[in-house]
Amino acid sequence: MAVSLVKGQKVDLTKGNPGLSRLTVGLGWDVNKYSGGSAFDLDAEAFLLNSSGKVSSDSDFIFYGNLKHACGGVEHLGDNLTGEGDGDDEQITVDLSKIPAEIEKIAFTVTIYDADTRSQNFGQVENAFIRIVDQANNVELVRYDLCEDFSIETAIVFAELYRHNGEWKFNAIGSGFGGGLKDICLNYGVNV
Repeated sequence: MAVSLVKGQKVDLTKGNPGLSRLTVGLGWDVNKYSGGSAFDLDAEAFLLNSSGKVSSDSDFIFYGNLKHACGGVEHLGDNLTGEGDGDDEQITVDLSKIPAEIEKIAFTVTIYDADTRSQNFGQVENAFIRIVDQANNVELVRYDLCEDFSIETAIVFAELYRHNGEWKFNAIGSGFGGGLKDICLNYGVNV
């Protein structure tokens, strides 16, 4: 059974699961019925961060325009333009054994595409979650359901995987940005 977290909680991933390496990070959401008429397109991203909390280069930003990291350890499985249906709306796979030593964190974010033009924000999104699944047995290990009301935010840092004393941990973040993809990229040092 998966560990269900609340904002700010952390949990060990590899310490209690020796040999854990290949993960699927599933991100999902629903648009509420009062969304205003324009179609929503939410996008999942991953930022591979060094000890300063920044990307070393723009190629450490994984998203619909750069699906696979050069190390082969992080891959975005494709852009879902509608978010229709149950379960994960977008997935990112992670092979912890392939993550270079200089990468200390992987931040997982979701942004609303063209949010300003469409007058959209995360206050119009509900049932948002991130989950970690062990690819070896398809067992969900960790789940974090965002419960906050983000009324002006157009980008959210859902969670981070990070190294601590040689082990990987999961941190439920749930922090919002008002400036969408641009602001979150600038926060992590991506040139925009």
